[in-house]
Amino acid sequence: MAGIDRTISHWRRSTYSQQGGNCVEVALGSSDLVPVRDSKDPSGPALVFPVDGWRSFVTALQAGEFGEG
Repeated sequence: MAGIDRTISHWRRSTYSQQGGNCVEVALGSSDLVPVRDSKDPSGPALVFPVDGWRSFVTALQAGEFGEG
């Protein structure tokens, strides 16, 4: 993950997440990348998305483009 120190990144979960542990976390703060990881495995791999791609994904989720669970 070039340009992002995962040990000091502030990871956050959605306020919609339940306490069941089936969550993803994102680290915000980079101007051009958004790392995403599985909350059950914080030391495991993270996917890294361009900010514009992540923004488009979140907008599509909010618009219901992926249906419900």
